[in-house]
Amino acid sequence: METNPPKINPSRCIRPQGFTNVYRSNAHVNFQSVSLAWIFILAAMFLGFTCATASAAEVTSHKSLLDLYREGGPIMHLIALCSVAVMALGTYCFLMFRKAKLMPPTVVNHLNGLMGQRDLQSAYDYCAANPCLLTSILSGALMKANFERDMYNKTSMENSIADDCFRDETKMMVVVNYMNTFAVLAPMIGLLGTVAGMITSFSALTAGKAEATDLAKGIGEALIATGGGLLLAIPSMFLYFFFRGLLTSNMADLHKTLSHTLDLFTGEAHSHPPTAR
Repeated sequence: METNPPKINPSRCIRPQGFTNVYRSNAHVNFQSVSLAWIFILAAMFLGFTCATASAAEVTSHKSLLDLYREGGPIMHLIALCSVAVMALGTYCFLMFRKAKLMPPTVVNHLNGLMGQRDLQSAYDYCAANPCLLTSILSGALMKANFERDMYNKTSMENSIADDCFRDETKMMVVVNYMNTFAVLAPMIGLLGTVAGMITSFSALTAGKAEATDLAKGIGEALIATGGGLLLAIPSMFLYFFFRGLLTSNMADLHKTLSHTLDLFTGEAHSHPPTAR
């Protein structure tokens, strides 16, 4: 066993911060294929439902989707804004939470080689030069390495990795939870439009206007607002569970990869990384 502990000079490099840095790698082929298939199916269902609604409207009253949107009342503007927010969140999560962004395979392979050689300074410098979630977490663990302690102070390094993984996963989960917020609020926004439409109908009755067109206007506003809220809530709920599962799975694989890297450092593992399931 070596007697001189390695000296890592943090001033030579800056530890990558957070999970918003740029990082890429390959994700599980099967998992990504299934994920993309589900997204395609969801988009097809949404498009089909929208087309069916438009066709029904065209047959009955020759109205376009824009006409239906206008008849839904002011609440439809709020639903439209929420829809844009959900699409933005979904795009962000899809781009940032992939395994391709969390732990690039080239970075993993290079770090495994350096850790197997116990070249901590080079590993630390490489982490700073290649910012990603994996290198951000590993660079913090490397600061706790000590050749003079049992197993090079592996326990402290493992604790550092576990704490940082939990911290960063919690931060990323906040973004995913926003989609759940929209999924819960959308039906309530639609219900608010329903109430507004019914108030319009009963106001017409109270004013002595009992014509069918006056009543139908309020009832139509109520139903369109309800449908708009559901059209927003259903995809939002799906995207919430999809990205929550994706993030949890990828973070578990990242933790497993980091554990294997530490095993290489302590000599408890072979040079081949764990096989992804």
